[in-house]
Amino acid sequence: MAGNRFYKFTPNENGKTKFEQMLDIFMQMLNYTSGDAGEALQWLNELDKQYKITNDDYGMGDFIQDLKDNGYIKDDPDGDMPILTKKSEQTIRKRSLEEIFGKLKKSKQGNHHTFRSGNGEDVNPDLRAFQFGDKLEQIDFTESIRAAQINHGIEQFKMGEEDLRIHDTDFKAQTSTVLMIDISHSMILYGEDRITPAKKVAMALSELITTRYPKDTLDIVVFGNDAWTVEMKDLPYLQVGPYHTNTVAGLQLAMEILRKRKNSNKQIFMITDGKPTCLKIGGRYYKNSFGLDRKVVNRCLNLATQCKKLHIPITTFMIASDPYLQKFVTEFTETNNGKAFFASLDNLGEFIFRDFESGKRKVMR
Repeated sequence: MAGNRFYKFTPNENGKTKFEQMLDIFMQMLNYTSGDAGEALQWLNELDKQYKITNDDYGMGDFIQDLKDNGYIKDDPDGDMPILTKKSEQTIRKRSLEEIFGKLKKSKQGNHHTFRSGNGEDVNPDLRAFQFGDKLEQIDFTESIRAAQINHGIEQFKMGEEDLRIHDTDFKAQTSTVLMIDISHSMILYGEDRITPAKKVAMALSELITTRYPKDTLDIVVFGNDAWTVEMKDLPYLQVGPYHTNTVAGLQLAMEILRKRKNSNKQIFMITDGKPTCLKIGGRYYKNSFGLDRKVVNRCLNLATQCKKLHIPITTFMIASDPYLQKFVTEFTETNNGKAFFASLDNLGEFIFRDFESGKRKVMR
């Protein structure tokens, strides 16, 4: 008679190999070391000493070699420590995308499809008469010949402009996005690490835009005392500087970039702890780190109003829990009629979502 056979239980994270388990930890470490592979491996080595992550069959040396063999790290020709490869940089972005947006329910919000016809790739099955400006490849010759036979008879075939039948293509809206990231000193102030979750959100958003909407444009702006652009590949390596928060400079640069984009659909994503503290007036900086300075705040609100007039919505990702900082983000987003996500530092997969255009408020997990 057949029965049950029991085996000794061996812990294994969802069937992952030891390398895959350690890779998960290593990728998380890279967020905290700003992409410093050598420092992340040193941290991992300390964790191994304390928690015995490795064993006699698979040690740290094996893991480091596997990282090299699988193309995650390579030797730095100018130093002793290993450096990340492009594969690692993309893997960090993908894992951030899964961590932050992987559990969010799918919805039609953010979909670029519209119900209008126009320039696009998807052929519309409906036919219409020829109009000036239509392209040759849009002509349905079978239906056009059929229309010519109906209109003129089949004995003496002729075809005129009025006989041509055209297939429209469904219009897909392309969007130009500027992603703003706060790298001021307040992002690590009072022992709170806000820059690491900010980078995770930035990497998740950039991966989402470039993979789901490859024809969209994406520009990344970081702002401290001033604002400047960076490449997507630089996101894992971002570090906080000894800067104040010149949100105005970030918004002005974002608007300047979008002004040059020909797309009619434009938007700004801003990741910040919500506290603007700096302005540049002429050649000097006006700074006030104590509370919310109305001179600075009013300039931010004026730019939010300008963006609203230019039909540029601003979506703010608030990486802080301070009530008075959230109050500023609320006022700023309400002025723009934009959207805001209030994210906790502990659980980036959960947002409190506010849509000031529709008045909706809900928790998203």
